[in-house]
Amino acid sequence: MRMTLKSIYTIIFCFSIVLLKTNGSVLATDFYPKTVKSQLKLATFDVDATPPVGSSLTYDPMINSWDLGLRAKGIVIMGAGEPIVMCSVDWIGISNDSQDEFKRIMAEAAGTLPSRVVVHAIHQHDAPTSDFGAENMLKTAGLSTLAFEGGYARDLIQRLGQAIRKSIVSAVPFTHIGTGQAEVYKVASNRRILGPDGKVRYTRTSATKDSVIRAEPEGLIDPMVSLISFWNNDKPLAVLSYYASHPQSYYRTGISNPDFPGIARFMRQLAVPDALHIHFNGAGGNLTAGKYNDGAKENRLILAERLADGMRRAWENTKLDSVSSSFVKWNIEPVALKPAAGIENLEVAMKTQSAVFLSNNLSKLVWLKRLEAGKKIDISVLSIGKARILHLPGEPFVEYQLAAKAVRPDLFVAVAGYGDYAMGYIGNAIAYSQGGYETGQASGVTAEAEEVLMKAIHKLLAGKSK
Repeated sequence: MRMTLKSIYTIIFCFSIVLLKTNGSVLATDFYPKTVKSQLKLATFDVDATPPVGSSLTYDPMINSWDLGLRAKGIVIMGAGEPIVMCSVDWIGISNDSQDEFKRIMAEAAGTLPSRVVVHAIHQHDAPTSDFGAENMLKTAGLSTLAFEGGYARDLIQRLGQAIRKSIVSAVPFTHIGTGQAEVYKVASNRRILGPDGKVRYTRTSATKDSVIRAEPEGLIDPMVSLISFWNNDKPLAVLSYYASHPQSYYRTGISNPDFPGIARFMRQLAVPDALHIHFNGAGGNLTAGKYNDGAKENRLILAERLADGMRRAWENTKLDSVSSSFVKWNIEPVALKPAAGIENLEVAMKTQSAVFLSNNLSKLVWLKRLEAGKKIDISVLSIGKARILHLPGEPFVEYQLAAKAVRPDLFVAVAGYGDYAMGYIGNAIAYSQGGYETGQASGVTAEAEEVLMKAIHKLLAGKSK
């Protein structure tokens, strides 16, 4: 075969590159052409999210910090279109305009779109809340901003941006996804206990002192903790855990702390130190540890050990699957949930109601105004191979998590709740006829939420798995 001068130069050039990459040791396979695919890479970030003493936590002034501080942890997935950012924060909730700003800064840092960023809270109660819209509303009315004072939140957002910029410089390839799950014993229980008439008879709060109420059956829960891990061949890079329950053992102490999920996460970080451990609360709006917790302080460790034990067994059950960029998809479905009646009255009520009431409810008014301005909330799903991660807003009931898993039993479905926290509890339709705290004033939506959310969930989880 006749060779042109150009082809001879090309061979010499390629041979030189091979020599440089192998320090002079030439492999036979390096002479054959290879199909170059976009390589998946993962960056991780971990930022202190503990406000200074003297700040306002959601319900109380902060008088001290705990042995374990609050964290904001996440990952950046690169190599499958524009980067995807997923972040979990040890706060009670992040709502409305604050969600927008967290996503905007993090997207800028990662070089992506805000619609490809999710920010979730774990919902610990001795922790801050953030809603810049509520802060502005209180300022405009000449009122104290209370727990919505946003100075520290803005500082955290900037530091998250800096951490992401730094992390993507040292991003590493990931070649495999791990999936594993295990049952968690004696942590979650359903908080809504129905009487013979089908109405809520008892509300089993996070710390339930009444032994009669604790003795009621565990009720409907999702007992499984789900782990999705990212690997570079045989090296774990990050472990994302998902478990549905309110995360309280005891609170209203004025001492910021990540409660028992944060302790469990720390235990697993010690056990598998090479991978960053990131925890997400599932659809735990109607779940608490109340059956197994009377509020005794010793129970914080007991609950943490039980959750960590489930995480350990899920880790031991983990199965790895190789992935490439074609296996990674990001899909969103914007939704507009119907607001509950009476939210508009909060504009007058905010001048007379307590700080705790405002912390729990003012974000609903901000959300209503945003909704009236045409702003919707994104429901999103990250698909990686056979794994699906569904991201939901508010405090969704566990029925949504169980339904999502039932939609695609052929896939490994994990659910993160507590995205945009603005509308509070999101019950399933029947719950609004059963009464109870969660579907009363604590919910900013109506029974119609189930139809809207389930339509979005079905749409996002539809399609063939790889």
